[in-house]
Amino acid sequence: MNYRHAFHAGNFADVFKHAVLARLVEYLKRKDGAFRVIDTHAGIGIYDLHASEASRTGEWQDGIARLLQTKLPAPAEALLSPYLSAVRAVNSGGDTRFYPGSPRVTRELLRKQDRQSLIELHPQDAETLAHRFAGDHQTRVIALDGWLALGAHLPPKEKRGLVLVDPPFEQPGEFDRMLGGLQAAHKRWPGGIYAFWYPIKDISAVEAYRASLAALGIPKILDTWLTVRAASAEAGLIGSGMVIVNPPFTLRDELTTILPALQHVLAQERGAASGTRWLAAERSPGSD
Repeated sequence: MNYRHAFHAGNFADVFKHAVLARLVEYLKRKDGAFRVIDTHAGIGIYDLHASEASRTGEWQDGIARLLQTKLPAPAEALLSPYLSAVRAVNSGGDTRFYPGSPRVTRELLRKQDRQSLIELHPQDAETLAHRFAGDHQTRVIALDGWLALGAHLPPKEKRGLVLVDPPFEQPGEFDRMLGGLQAAHKRWPGGIYAFWYPIKDISAVEAYRASLAALGIPKILDTWLTVRAASAEAGLIGSGMVIVNPPFTLRDELTTILPALQHVLAQERGAASGTRWLAAERSPGSD
């Protein structure tokens, strides 16, 4: 599967991913102490929805455009407000021309004491990202393989924070890399929050990934997902999920409000679905 982001920016998978990301950042802001967000596959930060790539697919029309045009139930609207505010912040005059990637969504939500580290391997994309955040003392851009960052940059000096892992799935073996990456990262920083995004296309591969996560022996792993149509042999990308390690205690209840609203807005055919499930529960005292 090839997930070149410029072609897919603002689509249903982005909406889901960034809505969850915003809730994680908002939770970290509940305490006064500073935190850091480490984004291992940061991309270029902002995407032009009128550029040739996004215009060619038009996927954002069935993603962020739908959401911005829909009146949401009040509880869901309140929870999605930080994310939608980040989208509106990069646009003006009511026109949706640009879509913020995860670095921009995060940056819009940070307080003055918080920081983010943006890791990007592609030289041109890393240069673009550095240019966009030039002079921003709260953002550090690093040209590096994101998988290496899971070792070299953990734990952060703030000792609080989130690691977002959002690989492009351009090469085979990404599910295995996520499993290995989580194991390595969790050993170095067991108290961090980890969010691993994944596409839902090959159902058997996704189920194997979930089973492997459950078998790692790492506690507190929550899986959440959103699909926009039923699976079939020709369905292609039908949805995406997010595996969250050490999720905030508020998150699952928030998702029970957010996910049905997103499913209603973003469904493309019958068979759309969403949900959450624990892959690994919190260890009880004396269980080691």
